[in-house]
Amino acid sequence: MSNNISSNNTGKIHFMLKSTPPRATFHQDMTEEERNIMLQHIAYWTEKQNQGIALVFGPVLNPKEPHGLAIIEVENEDQVPKLIAEDPAVMAGVMTVEFYPMKATLPK
Repeated sequence: MSNNISSNNTGKIHFMLKSTPPRATFHQDMTEEERNIMLQHIAYWTEKQNQGIALVFGPVLNPKEPHGLAIIEVENEDQVPKLIAEDPAVMAGVMTVEFYPMKATLPK
């Protein structure tokens, strides 16, 4: 995965993160506890966005396969599993996350 070459020449690399909820109806029927965890999840990724790590993130409202999506920018691939592991929704077992390298094209 380290062959990721981005076109922004910052020396940083990009990954797409896909988070999967525990059930397809999660967006509509989460419990109060799950909602609180998701608020922590949003706060976590908002902080990563403020730090310049998360370029964009949010839910993808595909009725057949709802999921979350994030595009992140990091110095090296080793940072990605740590970012995922520290996500409150992952820690609580509410979301699973997979990630893939991305050749991102960013605005100048």
